[in-house]
Amino acid sequence: MTSSSALRRVPPPSEWPVWVVPAVLLAVQIAGSFGAQHPDGRWSGHEDRLPPAMQLDALGVALLAAGPLALLLRRRAPVAVLAATGAVTAFYLLRAYTYGPVILSPLVAMVAAVTAGRRLVAWTGTAATITGYLVLTTLIGVPGAERGRTGAFFPVDRPGLDGVAGSLGWALVALVTGELLRATSLRAAAAARTRAEEDRRRASEERLRMARELHDVLAHNISMINVRAGVALHLLDENPDEARSALAAIKEASKEALTEMRSVIGALRAEGERAPRSPTAGLAQLDDLVDRARAAGLDVLLTVTGDRRSLPAGADLAAFRIVQESLTNITRHAGPPPVTADITLAYTPDTLTLTITNTSAPSRAPVQPGTDPPRSTTSGVHGGAASGGEGDAESGVAAGSGLRGMRERVTALNGTFTAGPEPGGGFTVHAEIPC
Repeated sequence: MTSSSALRRVPPPSEWPVWVVPAVLLAVQIAGSFGAQHPDGRWSGHEDRLPPAMQLDALGVALLAAGPLALLLRRRAPVAVLAATGAVTAFYLLRAYTYGPVILSPLVAMVAAVTAGRRLVAWTGTAATITGYLVLTTLIGVPGAERGRTGAFFPVDRPGLDGVAGSLGWALVALVTGELLRATSLRAAAAARTRAEEDRRRASEERLRMARELHDVLAHNISMINVRAGVALHLLDENPDEARSALAAIKEASKEALTEMRSVIGALRAEGERAPRSPTAGLAQLDDLVDRARAAGLDVLLTVTGDRRSLPAGADLAAFRIVQESLTNITRHAGPPPVTADITLAYTPDTLTLTITNTSAPSRAPVQPGTDPPRSTTSGVHGGAASGGEGDAESGVAAGSGLRGMRERVTALNGTFTAGPEPGGGFTVHAEIPC
């Protein structure tokens, strides 16, 4: 594992257990303060190297521990923790204990308050605390050489320019750091929301696509079943062999419908599952589709020109569904036998051209109120179906399917689609799909 990948796996401080930072600060503040008081592990002989200070006692140790302990509540009550650490630190310095890492606790509290969104309180509170401390020490302070040696309860020295600059500098560093962390956190949260919205949008689109696939599968197979059931009932007494063949076709169509329905519904129920549970529909299954249509009584002629080859998944699925929906509409809406369907697939290096023509006269050709004229590049009547492929009440096909669904598939692939009746009778669907 590289160092960069290891760093990427380290969670940000906001995700650490709340006790980690206080525990580290507790050890650093106590050990560091004693180290600052006894730099070489002993007192005598080093007084000239140290600023005058009170020797750490029980009260001093308690004040050093109080700041880190207050930080345990920084996520629940950042303002109260900021006030508490500021007060504890000011009391420690007023007592004139040795300088050291005691300021770490209020600095962390400032960062916590800003990142929690309490920016105004953090900035104004910090400024007020520093100002009040400087005014107080100016009034009660002693000369620097007498710091911690006067016997007063607060033997603090008067502030100098270096002390004022240091206090303001450290406070500014903490507050600016908090602002940067807060801005980074907000950007990360916004990015996470955007990704979540994108994931939900893609999931919704995928489920809508699968629902449309389910509709196409059921509409095709149930139409075939309906036609063959009518044939079987008509021939049951007169021609049992033909009736048996029709029933076998019904069994095969219902089996395929159930298989694809289980596949699509299983994917709809599965959270986060992308891989299909069965082979995706495509032109590889075109011959089986044509065979089933012939078994349902259609006279289907399939012609393929050009070099037949594998297509991109979207184009392959769209082409298959267009042929399937066209055969379904011919089965449902064409006139009496013989019913013919001519399917032509023309492969070119850049385009697949589909032409499906029904040369039979339609049994009915109702046009729903408010629909477009029969001949259109986006909608029309397919063998007598209502414009837009919505179907009639008898078919039970939901609105928005049929020709409209074909058009949407082709348009999504930047192709062209036309459909409409032929002058001499029949109906033609024509689609050009970029490959």
